[in-house]
Amino acid sequence: MVDVIATDAPGGQVLLREPGPADEAPLLALFQACEDWFVAATGLPSGPGDVQSLCYALPPGASPDDKLLLLVERSGTVIGLLDAVRNHPAPGTVSVGLFLPTPSARGTGLGRALADALLARAEGVSSVTATVPPGWTPGERFLERLGFTPDTPTPRGPENANRRAGPREGTVRRAELRLDTRR
Repeated sequence: MVDVIATDAPGGQVLLREPGPADEAPLLALFQACEDWFVAATGLPSGPGDVQSLCYALPPGASPDDKLLLLVERSGTVIGLLDAVRNHPAPGTVSVGLFLPTPSARGTGLGRALADALLARAEGVSSVTATVPPGWTPGERFLERLGFTPDTPTPRGPENANRRAGPREGTVRRAELRLDTRR
């Protein structure tokens, strides 16, 4: 369980909170608004089962207790989502599977404000890994601005990010942020 995190961001204060049963419709709307990301990442638009699978998807070897889902909310409206797994791929690391702001929130500084707020609370974390579809320019630029070091694109394996890869998924580009060098 994660406490609600309130943080100032461009455009006003946002809340990060865990989703509940009443959040299925706002998550479906977020996924539909972010169809461009789904097509880039999976080769398909989002589908009706994506919200449910988000809640249970874990990379092999990860503990369900380490799954972290946070909605990004402004003025009662869901404007983003964070899916991460603590202690994966190793103890003291965090693997971000999805950091998905609405198209209108992209490039506004919101992502940076959220990343800074979360990293400030990342006690005991030595590194954060993330993946981005190669050529997904908003994600690649965002990770590079935060100080992530990108790898070269790698072929799709049994897992992409925090879930098993779909049949149309291609390569992913992994990036790592070493926190022990930032502090």
